[in-house]
Amino acid sequence: MKRLLTGAALVALALPLITACSSTEEPATAPTHQHASSAAAPRVLPLRPGEHFQEVKYAKPITPAPPEGGLDEYRCVILDPKLTKPQFLTGVQFTPQNVPIAHHAITNVIAPEHAAEVRARDAKTPEEGWTCFGSVGVGESTWVDNWTPNVQETLLEGNLGFSLAPGSLILMETHYSLLGTGGKPAGTDQSTVRLRLTDGNADTIKLDSVAQVAPIELPCATEESGPLCDRAAAVANVKKRFGVAAGSMEENLLKMCGYAKPKPGTTQQCDTPVPGPMTVYAARGHMHLLGRAIKVELNPGKPDAEMLLDVPDFNFDDQALQVLAQPIKLKAGDLLRTTCTHDAALRRQLPQLKTLPPRYVVWGEGTADEMCLGILTASSGS
Repeated sequence: MKRLLTGAALVALALPLITACSSTEEPATAPTHQHASSAAAPRVLPLRPGEHFQEVKYAKPITPAPPEGGLDEYRCVILDPKLTKPQFLTGVQFTPQNVPIAHHAITNVIAPEHAAEVRARDAKTPEEGWTCFGSVGVGESTWVDNWTPNVQETLLEGNLGFSLAPGSLILMETHYSLLGTGGKPAGTDQSTVRLRLTDGNADTIKLDSVAQVAPIELPCATEESGPLCDRAAAVANVKKRFGVAAGSMEENLLKMCGYAKPKPGTTQQCDTPVPGPMTVYAARGHMHLLGRAIKVELNPGKPDAEMLLDVPDFNFDDQALQVLAQPIKLKAGDLLRTTCTHDAALRRQLPQLKTLPPRYVVWGEGTADEMCLGILTASSGS
């Protein structure tokens, strides 16, 4: 099974498998969510037999510095759990120190053979970590968890976990947003991450993450107007804020999904053939503030159809991992369909967005941009 990466690298990995996409329309209703300015205190689920906690913390405070006059920065930070023996990661709890500017955070594992490359990348900048729009900027990494406000640690049952060899590193990709502060400085952040570890054994099942993606072609609402309602201008703006590589995400998605040209609409789909046998244990969806619904279906319309992820009323502040009632086995040639619905009308109703100029929304790294990402927690093999 291929590893899951973030940003542009994630799409480069996932998109070669995508074969078909379509666009449809759905009506808008009232919003049910907004980006929280506070978060519930992390709960502490009890340790299970053989498990222990290890806490790692950002070494230095981070002062977000969004480039190009933007409101967003993605900062990648290395955390060293200093492992001296093989371990399995069975749970993660991220705790931001400065919640109002923490949009989301992704926990990645870096294998020992890539540790030197990651440290060399970190050494290029004097501050804590480095800016990493579109990609963590290093070799292979494994996405193991992501945090958004109020997301709590979710545990899987059974003898399984993400493999950590001695010398492995944790790489945190934190999205800081100054949207809620009007772009003004909002202090520093020095977050912590609590790792749940166990020794495991020869029978422990190694987990991985598999990305399912779809494009976003969300035009301005009927009553909206402005320069950025022009798609070309909006795409150019994304490239200006995040760089050409990250800003080309939507163009790459359209090509890989087989679009001859963009198809504006609130709902987009991508069909992905499964490359090899795997077992799915859990799933989660990730969108931003205009997200309405997301689902990932297995073999839709066929007798063996299964729903792997179904979030009909998406809430940005609740993107918790959803554990399947029973693990579902996939085989090579099965089809995975990812569907996302976004709603431009939410822009006028959410405090963080209503003062911003209307825009044609495509895939982008910022809080005011959008994503369509389904993440499957799975193991390879039958």
